[in-house]
Parts: sequence; structure tokens; C-alpha cells
Amino acid sequence: MTRPTRGAGLTGSPVVPYPHGGLARHANLPPGERLRVLLVEDDEGDAFLVGELLAETNSMIDLMVATSLREARQRIADVDCVLLDLGLPDAQGLDGLRQVLEMSSGAAVCVLTGRSDEHLGVVAVAEGAQDYLVKGQVDGVLLTRALRYAVERKRADENARRLREVELRQAESARLERGLLPQPLMTTDQVAVHTFYRPGRHAALIGGDFFDVVQTRPDRIDLIVGDVCGHGVDEAALGVELRVAWRALVLAGVPDDEVLPALEQVLMSERRLQEIFATVATTRLDLDANRATVRLAGHPPPLLLSGGRVAPVPAPGGRLLGVRPRRPIAYDLEFDTDDWSLLMYTDGLIEGRVGAGNERLDVPGLSGLLGEPANRSVSLPELPAWLVGRAERLNGGALADDVAMLLVSRGGGR
Repeated sequence: MTRPTRGAGLTGSPVVPYPHGGLARHANLPPGERLRVLLVEDDEGDAFLVGELLAETNSMIDLMVATSLREARQRIADVDCVLLDLGLPDAQGLDGLRQVLEMSSGAAVCVLTGRSDEHLGVVAVAEGAQDYLVKGQVDGVLLTRALRYAVERKRADENARRLREVELRQAESARLERGLLPQPLMTTDQVAVHTFYRPGRHAALIGGDFFDVVQTRPDRIDLIVGDVCGHGVDEAALGVELRVAWRALVLAGVPDDEVLPALEQVLMSERRLQEIFATVATTRLDLDANRATVRLAGHPPPLLLSGGRVAPVPAPGGRLLGVRPRRPIAYDLEFDTDDWSLLMYTDGLIEGRVGAGNERLDVPGLSGLLGEPANRSVSLPELPAWLVGRAERLNGGALADDVAMLLVSRGGGR
């Protein structure tokens, strides 16, 4: 690299060309930010010249030098930019660039080329470098701007990549949500079903909460609410499988006592880890007899709202699905009026804190919220969202876990 005369600019060109259509002087990094740059150059004279060019411009750049890729590998941590010579003792041409890109995923990369192989600079940018500089055609000001622009572009590319990942996750979550939270499959007008779902604060990722409603006869409706432990795509996909399997079993007329054991077989065969389990609550409504059969597998009990009172359904809790197979015990619930509501929910609703201590809302607290005089004016369709709002206020912020609810009502009253 031939040192230019101070203040003379480039030799042979007034600006440093940027292959993506920009110019190095357009960098917008904060002017006071110091950058850490690693120069990978085996020629002592060229390395000295780079240091001099940066020093004479008060560049706010801390320069480190490595004479080989092996040495660069040891010093590349936490650098903002790598200035790479394409001719090194242990790597030549684009092979060296590929190795640097692999070891420096968070750093920008600029390559140095000679006048005779300037075409390599264009190819290097296509391979993933942010810019290229031609030895002998740059002064200190333009070198500084090129490095800062490369860092800015790398950060912009990383932000765009993260944004794209978020968009992809959101689109994937939306598809999974349609599988987890279907429209009730029912035609009767004897009961009304109101559904609710809100993801927890885990990076807006959908979890494994699911629900479904299926009418198999004019007088029979089956409901399920379930929760696969964990958050993320795998858990949500498993929740979709369980919901679809449950709907298929119910529509196929599988005996009631065999549905949850079959669902557990699906869970145990499809889960990615042996530690993954699920909780489930099912309810079968017999409309003609005005009664319900409730089965719980490690899930919190439904709440019955009737005659101005709120009470949890005293069904046996049963074991978690996937822990130790055992047939859940059926509990028969007789409604003593034609005006009632049944709330089924996942435990994300009741795991929030109450006050400054470690006390949780839990089932008694949720029953208390439903019994508050303030909710008497809340309509049934608005009640699930109202409950979540009250639980969040008691928790002092958003609930950590997902919340899914089914509110089934007969008689239209509260």
C-alpha cells in the first residue's frame, strides 16, 4: 500500500466506490463511538501504513493487527470490523474471506485488494463482505469512513435479519394459532360459547395452550382445554396434534373413558423430550338432561357460575398426561337451573402473583374475582378479557404464561 500525500485524497479516483451503490462517506454511526478494528495483514509495511492513516485523522478507531488467520481467530472476539488482506500465509483469496465470515458473524468485514485483482473485491462483497478497498487508492479520511460505513451496514443487515426472523416467527405462530384455537364446531343455540386466547410475555411466541368445542349430537357438546408445558413452536405444534387428535376421537365416537388415554398415547409418541407433559380438562354437556361430565388430567377445575354463586367443579385432579398413565376419573355435574355458565381455562390465568409477596391468584382467587360486584355489569363475551385485565393488575404487569379460556353459558344470564 503506497502512502498518499497528506490531504491529497485518492490517487486515480475522487471517491472510494461502494459496490452496493453507496459511498463510504455516508456512514451515520454516532460520531463519538469508538470502533475496534482487527487488521489481518502479514505485510508489516502495509499494516504500519494503515495505522498511520487512521492516526492522522483522529479516527476514534482502536486498531489491532494479526498477521495470519490463526492469530486472527484468537483476537477476533468483540471487534466491530475486520480489515482483511486477501493474500495471507495460511489463506489465499476468497478462502480466507469465507473463514473470517464464519468466525466473525457479528463483525463487519472489509477486504483489501491490489490494483491487479480489484475484481476480487466485487466477488468478496457478493460472498458477504460489506466493502472492499484497493491498496494505494485510499487516504486516512476515506479509510475511516469506509470502516464506519461497513460497521453501519453490518448492523443494519443484522437488524433486518432479526426483523425478518420475528416476522417469520409471527407468521408461524399465526398458522399454529389457527390450529390450536379453532372455531367451535357446533350448531345448537341452546348454549353460547365464548373463546379467549392471549400469549404470555415470552417474546410474543405462542405456547402449547389449546381448546376445542365439538357438537356430536343435537343434545351433546364436548369441550376441551389443554396446555402443553413450555413455549415455542415445538410445544405449539404438539398442542395442535393433541387438539386434532381429540377432535378426531370425539367425532369417531370413541368411548368417553378411552379418549384421554388415547390422547396420552399421542403425546408420548410425538413429544421431542420425555420430560414434556400436558394438562387437560374435558367437559361433555348433555343438554337434554342439563348435566355435564368433567374429567381432569392435572388441570385446574372449571368454575361454575350459577344463581349468583361461583364455585370450582369438585372433580378429581388426576395425573398429568405423559407422566404416569392412569385413566382420569369422571365427575358428573348436575345443573340445578337452566341459567348457568361454566368457565374452563389454562393455568396461565391463575399463576400470576397477588400483591408484593409470592402468593398466587390460584383457583380461590379467580373465584373471588368472578364473585366481585364490579363484574356484574360485564357481559359474557367480555368476561374472559375482563378477568385477564384484573389478574394483570393484581400481578403488577402482564401474565408470564399463555391464557386460553372457554366460557360456555346456558340461559344467557350470569
